[in-house]
Amino acid sequence: MSERAHAHEHDHGHHHGHGHSHGLVDPSIARSREGVRVVVASLALLGATAAAQAAIYVATDSVALLADLIHNVGDALTAIPLGAAFLLRSDRAERWAGLVVVAAIFASALVAGIVALDRIVHPLAPEHLLALGLAGGVGVLGNGAAARVRLAGGARLDSAALIADGRHARADAVVSVGVVASAVAVALGAPIADPIIGLAIAALILRITWQSLLTVRHDDRGRR
Repeated sequence: MSERAHAHEHDHGHHHGHGHSHGLVDPSIARSREGVRVVVASLALLGATAAAQAAIYVATDSVALLADLIHNVGDALTAIPLGAAFLLRSDRAERWAGLVVVAAIFASALVAGIVALDRIVHPLAPEHLLALGLAGGVGVLGNGAAARVRLAGGARLDSAALIADGRHARADAVVSVGVVASAVAVALGAPIADPIIGLAIAALILRITWQSLLTVRHDDRGRR
């Protein structure tokens, strides 16, 4: 056998024996990069949504909007542990990130509920109802877009943490509809509807917490 043929055979065997090819990106690295891109994109969407709602909250003083705002800020911050997990390329870190997401959702539900109960005891009708309705619309659009990004990325990457966070954002779009309903109710002469809707939003967030926990725990058992 000629030296060139032997070298070719050696290179061919090396390629298949070690399961890699020079010039191709390792699958775990590609997954890591894609995961970070998904997280950054959703963070940008939710960050912009929360910033717009915060500016409108200052003018309206609506509890329903505050509940939605708190939740959106917490949802945006879950991008930090998710991004770190993808950078580490660790299934264990990704599962822990999923649990952090669940904890953040639960904390936002508690804060929103406490604020709503306080406003029921100490009523204060929100102002600038047109702006309040606009803030709800911003929440619907921002959360809807973030949900699409996270769910699509979670499906591509087989990531339970991203899927849980995507379902969370999709439900948040529905929650934001409550802000619009609050503006309508107050405009019709029922200011007490604002904190009541805020309390309902807190209860819905608790339901989202449970669903997200089940998703993450199911993935944890499946990977053991």
